Formats: sequence, structure tokens, C-alpha cells
Amino acid sequence: MERKILHLDLDAFFCAVEEKFDPSLKGKPFATGGSPEGRGVVSSCSYAARQFGIHSAMPMKLALRKYPELIVVRGHYKDYNKESRKVMDIIRNLTPLVEQISIDEAFLDVSDLPEIPQRIASDLQMKIFSELDLPCSIGAASNKLIAKIATNIGKKKNRGKFAPMAITVVETGREKEFLAPLPVDEMWGIGPKTTAELNEIGIKTIGNIASYPRELLIKKIGLFADDLIRRAQGIDNRPVAEYEGIKSISNEITFFRDKGNQEELYVTLKQLSEKVGMRLRKKQLSGKTVKIKVRWPDFQTHSHQLTLSQPTNQDSVIYEAALHLFNHLWSPGKKVRLIGVGASQLEDEYYQLELFDRSFQKEKELLKAIDELHEKFGEKSLQKGFTNQSLMNWKD
Repeated sequence: MERKILHLDLDAFFCAVEEKFDPSLKGKPFATGGSPEGRGVVSSCSYAARQFGIHSAMPMKLALRKYPELIVVRGHYKDYNKESRKVMDIIRNLTPLVEQISIDEAFLDVSDLPEIPQRIASDLQMKIFSELDLPCSIGAASNKLIAKIATNIGKKKNRGKFAPMAITVVETGREKEFLAPLPVDEMWGIGPKTTAELNEIGIKTIGNIASYPRELLIKKIGLFADDLIRRAQGIDNRPVAEYEGIKSISNEITFFRDKGNQEELYVTLKQLSEKVGMRLRKKQLSGKTVKIKVRWPDFQTHSHQLTLSQPTNQDSVIYEAALHLFNHLWSPGKKVRLIGVGASQLEDEYYQLELFDRSFQKEKELLKAIDELHEKFGEKSLQKGFTNQSLMNWKD
């Protein structure tokens, strides 16, 4: 039976929910996220705002410098979760084979349905829009890899002031043809460093990867070359399977005495980040959202989260994100009773986009060795260091 896989991505989801409850925002440049007076960052921004160079994870102060008329909206995360569940209910009424990979993304296996992928995608898109007033884009193909890339390409081709609501279908048997002309950074697993390395040896497109001599590619990027070549040929046999395990991984600590020393707090934050990273790797998972929890001596508790551009289980990435969030909440000298670090929007480790960058390969190998030592001799058997310079970079 021919496989029919859909990848659905809600267009600027957080902003779409805000527009749903406040229609006056439609078509206007606005962003959800933290306050520009502090260290707030952009969680999501409307397509109108993106035309001014604004994007998620950008400091809100910088976003306002780019476009001073930008409307800043405090995020309503409970509403986002409620609307996400409604979307997933619609999807699961279509097929039980749903793999939700984040709050606004999912894969669907619709191979059992008689209609052609274009019709299935179109009907689903219109149902979600008519019932929930939420736009989405959909990619359809014979496997998850191609469906995901198809969604991304469709969104880019329909980029403008409003949600793209794109539908892109790649016919079975034409996967390699579809991928061939695309630039290498459109391929899952290729980050900017690897893009630069591949460009240096004349590999500009995904088609170049598929035809490049295997031995030479191994010398350039290492052991992941075989997997990358398979992807470049459009091969991906992974099933759509809903992950029904844990939804998040976190660690926290309550201090015996309240702490206000910056170095001690940063070290604790780093240790918690390493524990979260180790637990993710042990379960072969990555998290797309990093969150922290801080409790003050008066027992008031505050939480902040940051959605990354790609999922990770690397200690350094989790730590840098957690540190950025912590600095947004904390001011020097302020006493802290409890700190927690967590990761959510968990995905299969396969999706970690930076896996092919050499620096990430090296860290992955190092972390694997450290994890094995921790497993054998305990978590205090070996600690990784960090520099003050790396901390200061997050204070800009």
C-alpha cells in the first residue's frame, strides 16, 4: 500500500490564537513575549511583523528598534494549549495515526484513506480554519522527512503579510527530484556550520549530497554521512507513531539556605541543565522548549520558557537558554529559594537539526562518554567546566 504522510504546521500559532481572541490584531505587526523593559524575548510574531526582520527568540528591545510601532502582547499560554488540543482532536478524528511533535506540529499517516493527498490536506486545512479560525500549512509525501520539508518550502513560497496556508504535495517516486535543487540548509540535520563546510567542497544543493562520493563525504563530516546521503535521496522509513510517554523532563533544587550569590546560582543552573540533558539523551529524546522555575524566599514562584529554533539534548544549549531565562527573572543579589530547569515539546532524537555540525558531533561524543562515567561512578564523578565569558555573552 502506498504511504500517504501529512505534516501539519499551524501558521504563527501563538499569534493566530491572539488574533482569534482579539481580531483587531489581524494584519498588524505584533509579537508575543516578554516585556521590553526587562530581558524579554519574542516568543512568536505575526507575518506582518516578520516583514520588518523580526523573528522568534529575538530580544524584544531589538524587535522594537527594528519597528518601533510593533505591538507587544503578553502570551496567553493556557489559551495556546487549549487551542492546540482542539486542533489535535480534529486531526485524530481523521486518523488515529498521529504523531504530535510540538504544540503546533504533527505528522499524520492517512494511507488508509481513499482520497488523494491533495484533497485530504485541503479538507483538513479548511476544517481547522472554519471551526477554529486557525490557519495551517501542510506538506504531503510518502514519508515524514519529505512531508516536513514540503511544508517548509510551501510556507516560504507563500510568504507575505498574512498566514501562508500552503499545501505542498510531493508525489511518490519524485522525492529525490523534489529535493535535488533545494539548498543544503533545507535538509533536516544540516546547521549553518555544516552548510559552510559543504559549500566549501562544492556541495550547494541536496542533489549534490546525493551524488557526492561517500568516502569523501565521510572524511568531511564524519559518521553521519551515510544517513545524510539516504536523506538526500528522499529515503525515510520511520513510521508515524504517537509518543505516549512523558511530556517533559525537569530537575529542581530547594536550597537549604536562600542563595543570592551569582556564581553559585549559575553553577546550580548549569548542573540542573546537565541533569536534564543526560535524562533526555538516556531516553533518546530532544526538547524544543527550555523552561525554568524560580521561587523566592516569600514563596512566590515564577516560570519562564523559551522555544528553540530546533530541538536539543545538548547540555550547553539547554544551559545557555536556561541562563538567558534566569537573567530575565533575577537581579544581582536577589535571594533565591528554589531553581528548576526543564525541557518540553519532546521529540525523537532524530530531529536534532545540528547533529551534523562538527562541534555538536564532538560534544555529543563527549557527553556520551560523560554519561557512561556518571552511570558507572555517579553524577559527581566528572563535571564539565564553563567560562565567565560564555556567561557574559548572554547579558548583552
